[in-house]
Amino acid sequence: MILAIETSCDDTCAAVIDGPRVLSNVISSQAAAHAHFGGVVPEVASRHHVELVNPVVDAALAEAGLGLDDVEAIAVTVRPGLIGALLVGVSTAKALAAATGKPLIAVDHLLGHVAASWLEPEPLEPPFLALVASGGHTLLAGVRERTGFELLGSTLDDAAGEALDKAARMLGLGYPGGPEIQRAAAGGDPAAFAFPVAMSRDPGLDFSFSGLKTALVYAVRAIEQEAGPEGSEAAVAARRADLAASFQAAVVDQLIAKVGRALDAAEKAGERWPALALGGGVAANSLLRERAGELCERRGIRLKLLPIELCTDNAAMIGAAATGLEPLAYPGYLDLDAAAASRRVPA
Repeated sequence: MILAIETSCDDTCAAVIDGPRVLSNVISSQAAAHAHFGGVVPEVASRHHVELVNPVVDAALAEAGLGLDDVEAIAVTVRPGLIGALLVGVSTAKALAAATGKPLIAVDHLLGHVAASWLEPEPLEPPFLALVASGGHTLLAGVRERTGFELLGSTLDDAAGEALDKAARMLGLGYPGGPEIQRAAAGGDPAAFAFPVAMSRDPGLDFSFSGLKTALVYAVRAIEQEAGPEGSEAAVAARRADLAASFQAAVVDQLIAKVGRALDAAEKAGERWPALALGGGVAANSLLRERAGELCERRGIRLKLLPIELCTDNAAMIGAAATGLEPLAYPGYLDLDAAAASRRVPA
């Protein structure tokens, strides 16, 4: 059994896993604390982690019905993320491991999003193709082993979740933006605005969302100018659902197009991915899940959809990733440090 800690951004998380079984998965969200700012403030996030990490760890152990002595190892996210936030989790994990004589397992957050797929329900074992789309990351990963993955493509600018957050802010919606865009889009026409699907002609597997964000700026500006100063706010509000639906569709179109291209590239190389897994906060989007299901049905491959609580940042996925990594014994982990950027996670 592994006690895992995740503090890479604005959610304070702890979980206990036993192989593929999730015994507890506690997430304390800071969304309300950052909503006023329209995004995560690193200093605020770090201070909240200091206040919350010990109670969250206690809650995870209590929910699992275990004590600290019952777990075999401590796992913690060490990269990538907000450096101050990461340091809170790393320091806590070191202290718990050193005090109990447990080994410590250092985990890359991106591997965690991939590894969530080998948790229950219906665990998915490698090999598989993974699309990870969140507020900080968007990438395609070829997963052949539990120890890592091959990076097939990544975003050249904004992540998909970041683009959705910025779009929500432009449209006067709340934070986090992904769920707000989805709710607004439910009453809109996805064909109302012809937003570009970036990189559609590029033969590679990288993503780009900055141009789409700019297209939304111009669309909103055009509506405001047509309505005039006195009616601009009401005019944008009247078209908010259509704007949200069209923007969401463009994001999902690009994600699905690149997944299809990755499947094609594998087949041309004489391989075949038997399954697709979705990870990251954007994987909770209902349109993306629907379109991914349609793609997998056409291709005759399995689709692994995570429960919503395993899509967003959580510690259960960090524990899952730890099962394929080498533990560090005391005192070897005492000089372990956090890092804002991710290393390549080779397969």
